[in-house]
Amino acid sequence: MREQYRTDELSTADLAPEPIAQFTRWFKDTAANPAIHEPNAMVVSTAAADGRPSSRTVLLKHYDRAGFVFFTNYDSRKGRELAANPYVALLFPWHPLARQVVVTGRAERIGRDETVAYFRTRPHGSQLGAWASPQSSVIASREELLARYEELAARYPGDTQVPVPPEWGGVRVVPDAVEFWQGHENRLHDRLRYVRRGSPEDTGGPAAGGDPDAGTWRVERLAP
Repeated sequence: MREQYRTDELSTADLAPEPIAQFTRWFKDTAANPAIHEPNAMVVSTAAADGRPSSRTVLLKHYDRAGFVFFTNYDSRKGRELAANPYVALLFPWHPLARQVVVTGRAERIGRDETVAYFRTRPHGSQLGAWASPQSSVIASREELLARYEELAARYPGDTQVPVPPEWGGVRVVPDAVEFWQGHENRLHDRLRYVRRGSPEDTGGPAAGGDPDAGTWRVERLAP
């Protein structure tokens, strides 16, 4: 199975000065496209201390120049792996637009106040679910999970404030590099990557146009 992508060229002249502004441009395009379900869905890839990788789809809940934020159970597999090895990759697979964005960087936990503020915006059922599910742990059956949920629903009815689980919170991925991939015919895709100067991703190579010593980020073109 193969598809020819027919899209406009992505050049360095098209890019915003820094990656978050460019991400915002593409994210707006994606959110406006009815063919894309959950445009904020991203694949989060982590690795254990021994290098064994794992991936899962998570929803992006906030982003700004500080980084990309998602929420999780810190005792889950990804939470444990990030505690042992903070390096992480995010992939936004926007196939109907023949686009993808790849973020690599370092994960850090956000402040507890920020976690609590977000938790209060979640639907009541999702708040209960955060308590009911010992994420990534082996459980005997779905019935066990549902029974735990019903127990919590009785303890915290709809008009009751649900406390934030102590092991649940936000993770911010501080980017070292952000790649914007645009598909083209004959596999001659555009791959333009912002690299943070001085980061582990920075090889010191030349920028793809412009002053190589200007600003926090440099842009390089990768072969497809």
